[in-house]
Amino acid sequence: MTLILIVEDEPRIASFVKRGLNAAGYATAIVEDGAEALARALEDDVSLVLLDVGLPTIDGFEVLRRLRAHGSTVPVIMLTARSSTRDTVDGLDAGANDYVPKPFTFDELLARIRSRLREHAQPAGTAVSHGDVTLDILGRRATVAGREVELSAREFALAEQFLRSPGRVLSREQLLSRVWGLDFDPGSNVVDVYVRYLRGKLGSHHIVTVRGAGYRWE
Repeated sequence: MTLILIVEDEPRIASFVKRGLNAAGYATAIVEDGAEALARALEDDVSLVLLDVGLPTIDGFEVLRRLRAHGSTVPVIMLTARSSTRDTVDGLDAGANDYVPKPFTFDELLARIRSRLREHAQPAGTAVSHGDVTLDILGRRATVAGREVELSAREFALAEQFLRSPGRVLSREQLLSRVWGLDFDPGSNVVDVYVRYLRGKLGSHHIVTVRGAGYRWE
């Protein structure tokens, strides 16, 4: 049975989520402390982590950073009342697969859990490349003309979308859905921010802005 780790120090919320997940057929475990959450999330039986930000010992952002530093690819959905664009970007850049602001409806949370679990189960090719840029999917490494460049988890995912669709225009809405899995406010500029990051690391000539439509990998 799929085990979902609930990292939440508010008993009422943890109990609410646990009951819903159990009713949906998932096994659950609850942890209230950041350090304990990190240790538990690294165990092999955990299929997905629901991670609060405000935790005792170490906060959720630091739990996530350490989890990814250990090489864990377990899907992580952050649950938090901190819903500003800056907090969202920080969470996703630290390696979160999704970011759900409180308060939330359980049906939406359940749909996001199913989506993240499906993505994690899908096998991907070992490498994808176009021109002088190559992404090692399994090793999570990027090279430009044979030179390795460091990409954050979200930058890597965005670059992968471009390299898998060279020459095609990808709208901001498509990229938000595929890379972030979130429905952002139309005024959000998170895609533009990360495109700027990629241009700086992979070469500005690779990503062309198509006015009123989105971006295209040349």
